[in-house]
Amino acid sequence: MAMAAPPLRVPLVPQKSFPVSTKFPSFSLSQLSIRPVRTKTIAARHSVSVATTSALEVEQAPLSAPSAKVLPFRVGHGFDLHRLEPGYPLIIGGINIPHDRGCEAHSDGDVLLHCVVDAILGALGLPDIGQIFPDNDPKWKGAPSSVFVKEAVRLMQETGYELGNLDATLILQRPKVSPHKEAIKANLSALLGADPSVVNLKAKTHEKVDSLGENRSIAAHTVVLLMR
Repeated sequence: MAMAAPPLRVPLVPQKSFPVSTKFPSFSLSQLSIRPVRTKTIAARHSVSVATTSALEVEQAPLSAPSAKVLPFRVGHGFDLHRLEPGYPLIIGGINIPHDRGCEAHSDGDVLLHCVVDAILGALGLPDIGQIFPDNDPKWKGAPSSVFVKEAVRLMQETGYELGNLDATLILQRPKVSPHKEAIKANLSALLGADPSVVNLKAKTHEKVDSLGENRSIAAHTVVLLMR
C-alpha cells in the first residue's frame, strides 16, 4: 500500500512594519484598513486548510510613526490663472512687463508669484493662498505679491525647511517672456532667498487655443522641493 505524501506547507511571508505619519492633516491611523493575513497548508492531492491572523492582531501591532516635521523633503505644486483686461499692469515675478493689458485681480495679479506661494504652502501642508490672504480683505487690495512670497518663506523657514529647487511654467500667448526671463528669475530668487541656480522658469504659448491662446488670460504652474 502506497504511503500518503506528507503535507506541503507554504510559509507565511513576514509582514513588514511601515512608518506612518500621524500628523498629516488629511490622514489618521483610524483610516487605515488592514485585511486579514492568510496562510495556506496544502496537502499533496486534496485537502486545503486555512489559518487566519485576525485584523485586530495586526492593528494592535506597534507602528513607527515619526513626526511629519522630521521629513527630509517635501514637494508642493501651485497653479494660478488670471483674466487679462485692458487698463491693468502686467506684473510677472515682480517685474512690470509692457503689454496692452494686464491681470484683473484683488492684489497686483502676479500670476507667477501667486502660484509660487501656493506651491510652498502646499508643500508645508498649509491652506492655500486664498485662505491665508482672502480676496475679500481690503488690506490686500492692490497689494504687491512679494508680501505673500515673504510670508510663505517665513513659514517655510519657521518649520526648518529651505528651498531645494523650484520649477515654474508660464502659459500665455503674448507678450514674449524671453526678453524679461532673466530679470524675473533674478527677482524671484531674491524674494525666495535662494541661489538663482535652483530657480527655473519656462514660458509656453497655448497655440491660440481657448482664453490662454487668445490673449484673454495668463496661467502658471510651479513645483517646489523643500529640504531640511
